[in-house]
Amino acid sequence: MDREPKEKFLSVYEKLSAFDQSAVASFAEFLLSRSPSTNGSDARSAVPDTIPEPEHLPRPDDEKVVAAVKRLSQTYFMLDKKKILGATSDLVTQHVVQGRDAGEVIDELESVFHAYYQQLKQGNSE
Repeated sequence: MDREPKEKFLSVYEKLSAFDQSAVASFAEFLLSRSPSTNGSDARSAVPDTIPEPEHLPRPDDEKVVAAVKRLSQTYFMLDKKKILGATSDLVTQHVVQGRDAGEVIDELESVFHAYYQQLKQGNSE
């Protein structure tokens, strides 16, 4: 990383809350853990040794469905959001278009994120 992007990153990082700085550090460690090692192994064998634990955020009593998706995306920052887009968008649509209860949808969203996290931990993220 050349000097200018590094300085920009550090400048932004220093402006974050302690909680967000911790999340950035955890994510950076996760990225480092899945990068190919310098000992000659190829990228296909670069499987993370450890998957970061979720950064659980409290669920507000009157949380909206879209806010829940954002909260869960922060909680499960290590997940590939493209892989769970279908499931999450189906649930949001059920709430918005079909009028399904927000609490039920949020409960199911939490289950979806947790299930994808468990798949990632088991190495079945495909």
